[in-house]
Amino acid sequence: MQVADNRAVSIHYTLTDDDGEVLDSSEGREALEYLHGSGNIISGLEKALEGKAVGDKFNIRIAAQDAYGEFADEMIQVISRSMFEGIDNIEVGMQFQADVNYGTGVVTVVEIDGDNITIDGNHPLAGQALTFDVEIVAIRPATKEEVAHGHIHGAGCHH
Repeated sequence: MQVADNRAVSIHYTLTDDDGEVLDSSEGREALEYLHGSGNIISGLEKALEGKAVGDKFNIRIAAQDAYGEFADEMIQVISRSMFEGIDNIEVGMQFQADVNYGTGVVTVVEIDGDNITIDGNHPLAGQALTFDVEIVAIRPATKEEVAHGHIHGAGCHH
């Protein structure tokens, strides 16, 4: 069986940046399982997996636009401390869910200047090319329910 849309695919991976720094890895953990064709993983990796089979191993460098997108200056905004109602201690690096121009997203506090708080709505890996070492460990047809919901139903899924 090959990786194709509406298949549950399990991979082991190691993600590195252009300096070779490991950013994430499934090493020592369960494989990452996702529903192929549903946008559950970055588009560049999903395209690279298409047509592969269990046991295939490969290394791929994915350009920023096919990973978490290019860095967008318009995603940086200065807002008033009053927007953080009920939060007494705001620190650089804190992340919050917020309504952004594309729906709900995560913003990161990047600077504090008195009552002016600078937030960044870019993904932390935006603007970076990413390299993946991947091994495909399992492929199965997704259930009708998984396809309808757009994700895999594994342990801990409660709907």
